Amino acid sequence: MAKKDVAVIVGSFRKGSINEILARALARLGEDRMAFTFCRIDDLPLFCQDIEDPPPPAVERLKAEVSAAQGVLVVTPEYNRSIPAALKNALDWANRPARRNDWAGKPVAITGATRGNIGTAVAQQGLRQTLVASGAVVMGMPTVYFTYRDGLIAEDFSITDDGTAKFLKGFMEKFDDWIETNG
Repeated sequence: MAKKDVAVIVGSFRKGSINEILARALARLGEDRMAFTFCRIDDLPLFCQDIEDPPPPAVERLKAEVSAAQGVLVVTPEYNRSIPAALKNALDWANRPARRNDWAGKPVAITGATRGNIGTAVAQQGLRQTLVASGAVVMGMPTVYFTYRDGLIAEDFSITDDGTAKFLKGFMEKFDDWIETNG
């Protein structure tokens, strides 16, 4: 069976981002079923209708990656009980102009990491709302509000705790099934 193409958008692009680390660990767990393209969002201009048609080259690249993917994995930190501005900007660009909404009908899974105990629950709620309003088909369960702690993900992006690895592997298998059912 051919692997499904999955675009990965990480809401934080800082060096050493725990969300980037989680995203790479999830890709490793899903590599038997899916092929992953990590989308760059740090070079996108702020969304402005004055420059949306035609979109700037960096936006065209993001739109092409989302459009070509069979599914999208979005991994977000939580900033002030919401998603980062850079992620919201990327989401907005990918659904504009309206006739080129790359989220329409796209199967999406969301998750995120934080060092706090409630993970990124509030950010994911807002992210889900934005993606659904954009026409994405967002996976409901299982939800992953990942509490990151040092040593849980090794430098090679393997999960060091067997229970956590099993849970996250199950998340990626459900995502693969979600793409199959809704793609």
